[in-house]
Amino acid sequence: MEIRDDTIDLLEILRIIRERSWIIVLITVMAIAVSGLVSFFFLDKVYQTSTTLMVSKTQSDSTNMLQYNDVLMSQKLVKTYSEIVKSNRVLDKVIQKLELDASAEELRKKITVNSVQDTEIIRISVEDIDPQYATDLANGTAVVFMGEVAEIMKMDNVQLIDPAKVPNDPVRPRPLLNMAIAGVLGLMISLGIIFLIEYLDNTVKSAEDIEGHIGLPVLGGIPDFE
Repeated sequence: MEIRDDTIDLLEILRIIRERSWIIVLITVMAIAVSGLVSFFFLDKVYQTSTTLMVSKTQSDSTNMLQYNDVLMSQKLVKTYSEIVKSNRVLDKVIQKLELDASAEELRKKITVNSVQDTEIIRISVEDIDPQYATDLANGTAVVFMGEVAEIMKMDNVQLIDPAKVPNDPVRPRPLLNMAIAGVLGLMISLGIIFLIEYLDNTVKSAEDIEGHIGLPVLGGIPDFE
């Protein structure tokens, strides 16, 4: 009996979805269309570029090679480098160097600093709606940082590995991904709406509804005629 009840419940769910499938189609299509419209025509395109640097000590005079502890220390200093890059001391000089009409706080929101895994290399990334501005800011920040970190932390081996290049394609928005997410959300919302409508609908539609309401079996019915 439990299997039969489960089967009936599943068939009932499929019936509800089939009868109100137009709601699912309408809401899902609208969600995808609105997401595509906003992504293509209203959201600003954001470009990202980055520059990489290596920050370490010079080779040891006695062994003429980097000490292993120095390498480990350089890898653990990424958070420190990040704070230095985003410090007012560095950003104020970047503003002066590039003659920017912006505050240090505004630049700080555009810059991120990460380490290349298990290396002494750090990556300074910049995001902006202007690809050329992002590139100039990344390279300018790297140059100022190289001078400041050598003075602050006495790191005498700071090298620029890859300068930032002007990006051709934006990193955001991603219209196709946004539309896919909107489609899934539209499907979930529409299913919730049709089941809510079904839950609030207390009209009698079938013999099973009558049996469920009055607790008595249906002996007969009048068929529909055209």
